[in-house]
Amino acid sequence: MKLVFLLEEPSMKYLLDSLLPRILPKDVEFQTIPHSGKRTLEVSIPRKLRGWNEPGEIKFVIVHDQDTKDCIVLKNHLLQLCKDSTRPVLIRIACQELEAWYLGDFHALSIAYNKPKLLAIGKKKKYRFPDKIPAPKEALKKIVPEYQQIQGAKIIAPLMDINSNASVSFQQFVTGVQRIVRC
Repeated sequence: MKLVFLLEEPSMKYLLDSLLPRILPKDVEFQTIPHSGKRTLEVSIPRKLRGWNEPGEIKFVIVHDQDTKDCIVLKNHLLQLCKDSTRPVLIRIACQELEAWYLGDFHALSIAYNKPKLLAIGKKKKYRFPDKIPAPKEALKKIVPEYQQIQGAKIIAPLMDINSNASVSFQQFVTGVQRIVRC
């Protein structure tokens, strides 16, 4: 079996290339395909699903940031893009942005940026529910001014704990990927 991840941006690729070996069974292959934004991803989805020509059991996972959209409306839109495919597809939405997943693991952030004080910041009420932070990227840059998307993904991802992240959308991503492998 192989999982093909269609991603909105390159930073998600770096994150998943590090996390997926810890989430997936050893015998499951994966490929992460980043796009240069939402529009490019959405145009690519029906084409990739229709045109993917590889033998074996192939399943797709689409990962998209919520941003300011309604999650249900966004997920239905993405499902419509997949409607002509016979392949299994899992859609996961990062609420609000990928950075909420990082804010869900202050331990990883504190180690990645060598800032032990981040652990105390992570206990503040504002950060207890990272998916509810309106602009996680901005919030992260305020507490870690040197944060940059791709470099951040490269240094934070290897340190993230897949079992104790406070981001519900991250937890939903992990359990969804594990479930699609079993189905």
